Amino acid sequence: QVQLVESGGGLVQAGGSLRLSCAASGRTFSNYVMGWFRQAPGKERELVADIRYSGELVYYGDSVQGRFAISRDNAKNTVYLQINSLKPDDTAVYYCAAKGRASLQWDYWGQGTQVTVSS
Repeated sequence: QVQLVESGGGLVQAGGSLRLSCAASGRTFSNYVMGWFRQAPGKERELVADIRYSGELVYYGDSVQGRFAISRDNAKNTVYLQINSLKPDDTAVYYCAAKGRASLQWDYWGQGTQVTVSS
């Protein structure tokens, strides 16, 4: 089992920045692809970014390209999401997730952290 705990959400004005963190425990962190998802009210959960095992490859969704930055620190078992130039449309619950090397789906999820952007 892998336990994931997100932090860093909050209320911020449009144009501001936030840094989300996700601390993992339970298994070897570097064996997992780590991802950040978000879900806004009435919308489906979407993948906003993911990062490979040692950070060698990252992916960003089209809606966040150029504004979000994902990173990981395997020594601290933590993945980060730097969110810049926040927009009201970024308002959502942000979830951290982990996917093992042999997995075709995301295996573990955090409880989520709320990000609210005011205009």
